[in-house]
Amino acid sequence: MRLHYFLLISTCLVAASTNAQTKFAQLDIELPTPNAYRNASGGPGHAYYQQKADYKIQLTLDDEKQIIRGEEVITYTNNSPDNLEYLWLQLDQNIYAQNSDSKLIGVEKMEDFKSVADIKRKLFNYDGGFKIELVQSINGQNLKYFINKTMMRIDPEKPLGPKQSISFKIKWWYNINDRDKVGGRSGMEYFQKDKNYLYTIAQFFPRMCVYNDVEGWQNKQFLGRGEFTLPFGDYQVSITVPEDHVVGATGELQNASSVLSSEQRNRLKTAMNSDKPVFIITQAEAEAAEKEKKTKTKTWVFKAINVRDFAFASSRKFMWDAQAVKLPNRTVLAMSYYPKEGNPLWDRYSTKLVAHTIQTYSKYTIEYPYPVAISVHSKQIGMEYPMICFNGGRPEADGTYSEETKYGMWGVIIHEVGHNFFPMIINSDERQWSWMDEGLNTFVQYLTEQEWERNYPSRRGPAHLITDYMRGDQRFISPIMTNSESIWQFGNNAYGKPATALNILRETIMGRELFDHAFKIYCERWKFKHPTPADFFRTMEDASAVDLDWFWRGWFYSTEFVDISLDNVKSFELNTQNPEVEKQKLQATERQKTKTIGEIRNQQSIQQTVNERDTTIDDFYAKNSKFNVDLLDKKKYDELKQKLSTEDLALLNSGKQFYELTFSNKGGLVSPIIIEATFEDGSKEVIKIPAEIWKMDQIEVSRVFIFDQKVIAFRIDPFLETADCDLDNNSWPSATQPTRFQLFQQQREKENPMQRQKRIEEMGR
Repeated sequence: MRLHYFLLISTCLVAASTNAQTKFAQLDIELPTPNAYRNASGGPGHAYYQQKADYKIQLTLDDEKQIIRGEEVITYTNNSPDNLEYLWLQLDQNIYAQNSDSKLIGVEKMEDFKSVADIKRKLFNYDGGFKIELVQSINGQNLKYFINKTMMRIDPEKPLGPKQSISFKIKWWYNINDRDKVGGRSGMEYFQKDKNYLYTIAQFFPRMCVYNDVEGWQNKQFLGRGEFTLPFGDYQVSITVPEDHVVGATGELQNASSVLSSEQRNRLKTAMNSDKPVFIITQAEAEAAEKEKKTKTKTWVFKAINVRDFAFASSRKFMWDAQAVKLPNRTVLAMSYYPKEGNPLWDRYSTKLVAHTIQTYSKYTIEYPYPVAISVHSKQIGMEYPMICFNGGRPEADGTYSEETKYGMWGVIIHEVGHNFFPMIINSDERQWSWMDEGLNTFVQYLTEQEWERNYPSRRGPAHLITDYMRGDQRFISPIMTNSESIWQFGNNAYGKPATALNILRETIMGRELFDHAFKIYCERWKFKHPTPADFFRTMEDASAVDLDWFWRGWFYSTEFVDISLDNVKSFELNTQNPEVEKQKLQATERQKTKTIGEIRNQQSIQQTVNERDTTIDDFYAKNSKFNVDLLDKKKYDELKQKLSTEDLALLNSGKQFYELTFSNKGGLVSPIIIEATFEDGSKEVIKIPAEIWKMDQIEVSRVFIFDQKVIAFRIDPFLETADCDLDNNSWPSATQPTRFQLFQQQREKENPMQRQKRIEEMGR
C-alpha cells in the first residue's frame, strides 16, 4: 500500500474492554490491607512479631524393633500482643494412624487394582502414629491436652500472656515407617543383602505450630501434600543409636570426642580447610561396619541455633565426606552421607553439588547463615530440613547409570539443599502456599543448574517448558494461588509455573538487574521471618518501581495462558510526490500484477485483436500512457518543493518502510509482545512492547513500525521467552512449526548407555 505524506490524523475513543480493565486492575482488593505488622512496601511492619519455640530432646533409635522413643522439653515464648488460652502442636506422624484422614480422602476406582501387589498395598497394615505417654509441666503436673488427628491442643493452667514463656514436657514413641511399603517424607530403608537399615528421620517429635498476625494458629490438618510451617527456635538434641551407626543431623556435633575416633576428627579438621571433598569415613570402612554389627549404643549430641525444625540420618552403612565452602563472611562445611549403593555417583558429585548450591543461592538470595549443609542418600527422591536433606539418585547394582539418573540426582540435591533458603530461612507457610517455597526454590535451582553445567537440561524454569501444561485441559488446572491440598497437577502448579513466571519476570518484564535487586531485598527482609504472598508481591514492586499487579493477577490468580497471534501485516511506503519516481513505481507495479488464467490463455488463443489490425481504433488515451510525466506534473512538483523544507524533502525521499501489525490475544493472559523483524539484507531487529499495550483492549491491538528497508519476515517471541503456547500463529509469512512423530512406539531400553558400552568392550576382547 502507498502511504501519503499529507495525512489527516483523526482520533476516536474505543470502548474499553471490561476484561482489560480487570486484568490491569490493582491487587488491592485481593491482598490484605497493610498494617502495623506488614507494611505496604512488602516488609515487616514496626509491630511485627513472631513466636519462639526452643527444644531439648532426648531420643533413642531402636534398630532391632525400628522404633523411635523420645522425650522433649519445649519452651514456648509468646511474643505476640495476645493472650493464648491454648497451644497447638503438630503430630505429623499421625498421618499413618489407623484413623488418619489421609487414608480416606484418596479417590479410588476398581481399575486402580490391576494386580495382587495393588491389593496387598491396599490391605497393608502399619501401626503408625505417635503414642503419647505423657504431657506434663516442668514441675511434673499433668497438663490437659486433646489430640485432633494430626494436631494436639495443650491447655495451660492459665492463658499465656504477651512476653511470657511456658515450658512443658512430652514423652512419646512410634513405629518407624518403611518407605518402600508405606511411603513418607522420612522413615527407613532395609537392605536385604547385608541386612542393615538406613534411617532418614524427620517429623519425629511433637512440634509447635506457628501463631502469627495473619491467621492466628496455623493448625490446618496435615494431609500429606501441604508441608510444614514452624516457628524458629534453638535445639539441643541427644540421639542414642547403635555404637557403630554414623549420625548426620541438623546443627553442629557437640561431642565429637565421644563418638568419633581421633583419625575421624583429624579428617574432619582437614575437610574444614579443603576446597574438595575429604573422606571422614571411607567406603572400605563403611563396608566393614556393615558386616560387624555392634549391639552397644552411643549418644550423639547436636545443637542448632535459630532453626525451624530438626532432622537426622543414621546408619552403619554410611560413608561420610566433607569440604569447606568459603562465603564472604563465613566458612560452611558441606557434607554428604551415603551407602555404597550410591556410588559411583555420590562420592563423585554429592558434596560438590552441596557446595555449589550454597555458593550460588548465597549470591542470589542471602548469604547462607548456618555452619553446615548436608546431603544424605536415600532411595526415595528428596525431602528437606534445616541444614540436612534426603536425596535419591541411585545407580544400578553394577555401578552404571543413565543420564536421566545422573541429572535426576544432580537436580534433586540442588533443589533440596536450596530448600535451606526457601522455606527453612525465608519461612513461608507451606501448609497454605506450596508455591512460595517450591516455586521460588525451583527458580533459583534453575539458576544454579545453569551455573553448574553449560546448557544444563533443566526440567523447569525456561518459558517454553511450561506451555504444554498451560494450554492443557482447563478443568484440571488450578491457579497458583490455590491451597496446597486442592491443587490439580501439583508439580506443574507449585514448582514449574511459578519458577517460569519468575524467570519471565527476570528475563523479559523487569530485566536481570532490577529483578535480582528486588529479589534479594525480599530475601533479606524476610530471612528468619514468616512472609506471605502479599509480602512477596509488594516487595518485588516496591524495590523495582515496576507495576506488576497485572502479572501477579494473570500468572498467579488465573489459569489463562499466553497465545499472542500475529493476525495481519500491512505494508506502506511514503509518497515522494515526485512524478518521475511515483509514476515509474506505478508502472512497475502494473507489470507485476498477477495475470488471470483468461489473460494467459488469451495471449495464445487470440492471434490479433481489432485495434491491432485497425490503427484508427486507438485514441488519445491509447496513444498516451498514464505513466508518462508531463510538464504540468513537473511544475506541480517544483511548486511543492518550494513549500517543503530540506528536512521534509529528505524524509519524503528516505525510502522508509511502514508496517501496520495487528495482534490478537487468544490465550487470555496478557503478555509483552516480542517481535523480530528480518530485512532484505538478512539483518534482524528485535522490538519489545510492554504488556501494557493491552491495557485498553485485551483482545486485539495494532502497532505501526517504521524501518529503513523492506521486511521479509516478522516473528513473535523469537527467543521463546513469554511461554507462548501456540507458535504456529507467530509468524508472517505464515510458518508452521515442525513436529516430529514416531512411526512405531519404541520400547524403553533395558540397559543404560554405560551398560551397553560394557557389552561392546566385552565383545571386543
